[in-house]
Formats: sequence, C-alpha cells, structure tokens
Amino acid sequence: MHLVIREESRGDESAIDQVTRDAFRDHPFSQQTEHRIVQSLRESGALRLSLVASLENRVVGHVAFSSVTIGGVDQGWWGMGPLSVTPQRQRCGIGSALVRSGLRRLRERDVPGCVVLGDPAFYARFGFAPQSGLVFPGPPADHFMAWAIERPAPAGEVAYHPAFAAQP
Repeated sequence: MHLVIREESRGDESAIDQVTRDAFRDHPFSQQTEHRIVQSLRESGALRLSLVASLENRVVGHVAFSSVTIGGVDQGWWGMGPLSVTPQRQRCGIGSALVRSGLRRLRERDVPGCVVLGDPAFYARFGFAPQSGLVFPGPPADHFMAWAIERPAPAGEVAYHPAFAAQP
C-alpha cells in the first residue's frame, strides 16, 4: 500500500471529521471536541494548512495547522493540531509522515516556528522541545513544545485560535 500525504481538498471534510472522531474516541485526555475544532478552524478561514494521509484513496489521517499569537501578537508562528490517525492505522508511521510533511511545508512557507501540545516522547522525534520563554497555561509544561526555524524563539504566553475552545 502506498501512503499519500496531500493538502485537504473539497470533499474531504466528512472523512476528516470521521477520522478525527475515531482517533480521539478513547483518548484519556480528550474532551471529544477535536472534530469541532477542525470544523471551526475551517469555517472561520483559520485553517492555514490541512493535510490528509490517504491509503488507496481513503483518508486515514489528518493534521491541522493554524496561527497562534505569542504575547498577544501574531509573530508568524503556527500551532499544530489536532493530529488524527484512524485507530486501525495508528503506530504504523502515518502520524509521523503527517508531521514531517507539515514541518517541511512550514519551512517552504517561511513559517518561523510551530507549537504543539502533546506527548513529548512522540513530538521530540521531530525536533519539538519545551522552550522556557513560551508559556501555555494549564497542561504540564513538558507537554507544550516548540519547533523553531528562527532562533531564538519568541517569548510570551501562547494563545490558539478561539476554535480551540469548542465545547463537547
């Protein structure tokens, strides 16, 4: 089977919604709002990059990128997430392929950096690491990480798009 990573196209919305719902259904830290976050980002025009992974023309994974502010200012940085892979295909490299492709596209678009909230053991493999100057209140500090093309990374409190406040 050949995995294809491509930008979301018209008609992918329902498949992305289903993959996202399925991926987070049994996740211990999920409030089951990830599909609504993606929908809201798309509807508000804030979905800066949306990649799908497909096998045999079937969407099996998705990752969203949207702008974040740092210290209340748009500094060109993006946030990655949600990242979703259908449960039957998890731990097969699809999530990693989506992250690698996304970060490559960020470099091509001259995005200076990206933040992510997630498992440090997974995201560290791609160069994400906690940055002392970047703050995201709430979750454990080691779960909020940054990937910076331009060094040093800016400092301040990071805020995601209001879509991330989606309710269950």
